[in-house]
Amino acid sequence: MHITHLRNATVLLEFSCQGRPVGLLVDPMLAPRGTLPALRYLGKGRERNPIVDLPPGTDEALERVTHALITHCQRGHFDHLDSAGKRFLRERQIPVICMPRDAGYLAQRGLVVLPLSGPERQPFALGGHVTPVACVHGRGWIARFMEHGHGYLLELPGQPSVYLAGDTLLTPAVRDCLARLRPDVAVLPAGGARFDVGAEILMDAADMAQAAALTPGTLVVNHLQALDHCPTTREAVRALAQQGGWDHRLWVPEDGERRRFLPTDTAVCY
Repeated sequence: MHITHLRNATVLLEFSCQGRPVGLLVDPMLAPRGTLPALRYLGKGRERNPIVDLPPGTDEALERVTHALITHCQRGHFDHLDSAGKRFLRERQIPVICMPRDAGYLAQRGLVVLPLSGPERQPFALGGHVTPVACVHGRGWIARFMEHGHGYLLELPGQPSVYLAGDTLLTPAVRDCLARLRPDVAVLPAGGARFDVGAEILMDAADMAQAAALTPGTLVVNHLQALDHCPTTREAVRALAQQGGWDHRLWVPEDGERRRFLPTDTAVCY
């Protein structure tokens, strides 16, 4: 399996299903830099989003897309499916895998929808099995305004198991997935996102250290340095991993970076 990190939560998983190449695009935010609203309203850190361009090679990567997977997309969560992402999926009639809650919303926007059956482990449209894992995208009063969504554990024949966490805090459900289901690769959000008021709505660098203690697999960290309300830097995560001695199991990709992951959990950088 190859994983290409494009920007923020947008990644491309590439693998083979019954001898056919599959390109699974996760949470496409494809808008040009600075064309989406700011997510902070006070202070000097406020910028229009995304705060970085899509990386070189994005067009070539998108040509390899055959399917899409959405963790959440309602209540204004443009950072996981924006207008440009919808247009891309609609124009190319890319089948979109999602939870039942999002199926109607996506179908109304002209997308080809392949809804999962619910929150239980189930056969996956691309082979193997998928297990949805509920997200908690903030606690307290701020949680009332958030779309919590689901992450997904993908178990595909002949491929490393991959947990795509989605937007979530380090909850008991996430801990259980890491410790009990033991994915070979866990793609986790470490941006430490927060608005001008309220608590964090996303994991941060310190949560990555806790996650590393729960699973022997590789941690892939995203949600970094792409949105104005995510203060965690790549350098902060790498430094903490080095201090804790788990940096050999960490990949903090630059935008556009691609790696190959084997079932043995060995990664090769391309």
